[in-house]
Amino acid sequence: MENRHKSGLRPRPVMGRAGVAPDSAKSKLAAAATPSRPSVMQAPVLVLNATFEPINVTAVRRALVLLLKGVAQAEETNSSNVHSTKSAMQVPSVIRLLSYRHIPQQSRALSRKNILLRDRNTCQFCARIFPTSELTLDHVMPRSRGGRSSWENLVACCYACNNRKGDRTPEEAGIKLQRRPRPFTLHTSRQLMRLIGHRDEKWRKYLFY
Repeated sequence: MENRHKSGLRPRPVMGRAGVAPDSAKSKLAAAATPSRPSVMQAPVLVLNATFEPINVTAVRRALVLLLKGVAQAEETNSSNVHSTKSAMQVPSVIRLLSYRHIPQQSRALSRKNILLRDRNTCQFCARIFPTSELTLDHVMPRSRGGRSSWENLVACCYACNNRKGDRTPEEAGIKLQRRPRPFTLHTSRQLMRLIGHRDEKWRKYLFY
């Protein structure tokens, strides 16, 4: 009998799991997300409300989903392209939602990621910048004394300062808090958007530099 699989490789099935094809937007995006350029799909994209007000930053992958679903349109693009089996799309740099979205004053969830974003990956005691993996969160007022897990009581902290402070207040530990923690505000979000997109001049006119 002829050996048809000398290489040991077998052709992959065409259908996805359980034989169910993905929806059209996701299937187009999956085709566009070629393995050779994964970084392009994670590049930041500025999201504008229907009124051109900047409201968020997302990744190219998510921005393409919004474009393919028809809920947003590209206002600015860059020189890169992503390719599907039948077409090519320019990678967006700025997209705008086609319907107005009401954005609450504090729209970001309280999370480790957002606390580190607010504090710019800077330890709020020694003022040094660290990689995300080398930072933890510290309760300014210790939880053992009723300190809450809130925007006003959580700060980014390196492990050395966290160990030094222990279960004490900054004053008791003899260390100084760089600045009082605050919730996310529109001003905070705009500042973060500027930091994320400072290399892309196309963002400037939307962020009121």
